[in-house]
Amino acid sequence: MEVTRQNFKDSLCPIYSAIEEADFLAIDGEFSGISDGPSVSALTNGMDTPGERYVKLRKHSMDFLLFQFGLCTFRYDQSQSKYLMKAFNFYIFPKPFSRNSPDIKFICQSSSIDFLASQGFDFNKVFRSGIPYLNQEEESQLREQYEERRSQVNGAGTPSYISPNSCKGPVNVPDEHKDFIGRVVVSFLHCSLPHRFQRKLIYQTLNWNKVDEEERRRMEQQKYEREQSHSCGLQICEFHLASLSLPQGKLVVGHNMLLDVMHTIHQFYCSLPEELDDFKEVTMCVFPRLLDTKLMASTQPFKELITNTSLAELEKQLKEKPFKAPRVECSEGFQSYDTASERLHEAGYDAYITGLCFISMANYLGSFLTPPRSHISARSKLLEPFYNKLFLMRVIDIPYLNISGPDLQPKRDHVLYVTFPKEWKTSDLYQLFSAFGNIQVSWLDDTSAFVSLSQLEQVQIAVNTSQYAESYRIQTYAEYLQAKQKNTNINRKWAEDGWADASYKSAGMTSTSLTGKRSLSPTQEDQNSDFTGIADSNWSNYSNPETKKIKRDGMV
Repeated sequence: MEVTRQNFKDSLCPIYSAIEEADFLAIDGEFSGISDGPSVSALTNGMDTPGERYVKLRKHSMDFLLFQFGLCTFRYDQSQSKYLMKAFNFYIFPKPFSRNSPDIKFICQSSSIDFLASQGFDFNKVFRSGIPYLNQEEESQLREQYEERRSQVNGAGTPSYISPNSCKGPVNVPDEHKDFIGRVVVSFLHCSLPHRFQRKLIYQTLNWNKVDEEERRRMEQQKYEREQSHSCGLQICEFHLASLSLPQGKLVVGHNMLLDVMHTIHQFYCSLPEELDDFKEVTMCVFPRLLDTKLMASTQPFKELITNTSLAELEKQLKEKPFKAPRVECSEGFQSYDTASERLHEAGYDAYITGLCFISMANYLGSFLTPPRSHISARSKLLEPFYNKLFLMRVIDIPYLNISGPDLQPKRDHVLYVTFPKEWKTSDLYQLFSAFGNIQVSWLDDTSAFVSLSQLEQVQIAVNTSQYAESYRIQTYAEYLQAKQKNTNINRKWAEDGWADASYKSAGMTSTSLTGKRSLSPTQEDQNSDFTGIADSNWSNYSNPETKKIKRDGMV
């Protein structure tokens, strides 16, 4: 079902009903861009910590617009052993619906717009029919303004006039003009008008005096109700986000969904907090249970069976053995999708195949039970290891951001922090470390990068070689963290003392383009990352599907 400004209100009841009856929900978003400065590889550096990645995405991605939101609800029909699906595709645009509502400014990235256009995306539908919305902060402010105006209208009657910029309602006449206006209203035709402002007051006061007090209040009440209707009724995502917060906590499934979650909260709830821990707290309030199918496919027991975790390829692989395509049918009266004719990068379709991927992988976990089960519910304990962990793209040794707990802290004793002249390229770094065998380079900005060595014992040797170098400097990863923490503490102290924030270049936060400095460019869709040695211990139960079975847990 396509949902636009024209049919939004009529669609609310079907939306609420679909969510209430659903076993789980799948979501997806389409954006006007990804990064406002850094290249994709700089925005998703391989040595980012979860906190650094969050700060970079918050700084460089939130000024783009989420203008298509896909929601698919899935309900399992036990009697027919199949899922019934209802798909909603929302076109969203923050059009101001009154002169007091925010006039949102956003940016676009040419590559993203070009890509969506090549996929047949309907931008006219977004801009002409997109559903206006307010986040909770904006709605609260607007409600306060309306209440204040209403109380003024219903208060004790001070002589009033209509605003010079509007003829829709009365406001107080300035004291210095009251006597003059009173005299002229009586003998208007014989009065000489001193200046334009007073002349306008006269016309407006005469027009308003023609309306009796009862009629005036009726008109003001109608106007207030219209404005309240806009304020309350056009807050997109109020319909499903409110439902997600119900005690039962509907499972919300997405694919590589960190940006989807961040944009949804930022546009429809509140501005994203500066600190990662605060973001986690807000996210848990909005989305009590999340599951990322890209992370699920990238870890045990699926990691060894799936060669490509991009959404389209994942959906295809999960139709083949040892997996099985799920039975999913479209509910009567709702838009159906056919995976044979792909409609990738339409948010509703992407949400649909995300749901298919989840069902296939969840059901596969049933093969670990004794006896095996062909259907695993969205509330099964078998899924708990995957809850509230969002995939982190291109991070070498941290596979996910843990929304409901502390993040992984892998040892990086083999990593060096290298600073060098701006003219250096990747080839210069490979030449510098040519004596140390295979290395991995992760650029931070124009003058710094992480270099990962293959052997731990080489670290101190490399550091020693830079002691007398003039053009570059090498530090251990521990030294880099220590210096960064020191700068952070200085900044915090300055802020607490009321000083200006210190200006220093923190790792990965540059907006300078690094095009041309690297020898290889990252692909648009990242391949599977190697998470050897750092996978959550909870996933070890699934490490050998052929020989290891899990007893029935009574919650499948």
